[in-house]
Amino acid sequence: MVQISPRQQRLLLSLARSAIAARLGRGELLAKPEEAGVWDQPLACFVTLHQGEELRGCVGTLAPHYPLWQAVEKMAVAAAFEDGRFPPLSPSELDHTAIAISVLTPPEPIEARGEDELLAQLHPGLDGLTLDYGRHHATFLPAVWDTVSDPKAFVAHLKVKAGLSAHTWSDEMRWSRYGTLAFGEDPG
Repeated sequence: MVQISPRQQRLLLSLARSAIAARLGRGELLAKPEEAGVWDQPLACFVTLHQGEELRGCVGTLAPHYPLWQAVEKMAVAAAFEDGRFPPLSPSELDHTAIAISVLTPPEPIEARGEDELLAQLHPGLDGLTLDYGRHHATFLPAVWDTVSDPKAFVAHLKVKAGLSAHTWSDEMRWSRYGTLAFGEDPG
């Protein structure tokens, strides 16, 4: 797993917040830190927005397409304005919105010939899980275990998120797991 110091975490969170604020016309976009660092590495990430305990947006990528600083900017703006589950963030909401960033490890395929075999390989609380099946795709970050702690329910909810029945199973389904280094602002 990539190492990100507390100082680097704060810088990345500030970068995410400034990207959203700039899009709202409430400030300037922070420049990429000039010193070399983790932000120069191409890494996959998700940016999640909460208002209190309520999800307000979550967008990311499973593959590293950009240096981390640029991925954080893009995913922050997408979480605030392009998550189809929510209306775009308004200027009045920004001060009441907490930002979290999850930096992903590379995905690891899981071979399973049946749901019981899949469930036996999961590490609740640690694994993010991705499902690919034909035109159906979905992922859950490891943080979802906080609300769906039972592995069978976790997999069922992921299938539903992908547009499938909770009881669907096919040996053609492709599963992969990943870890995250997650950090964020205090939701208070």
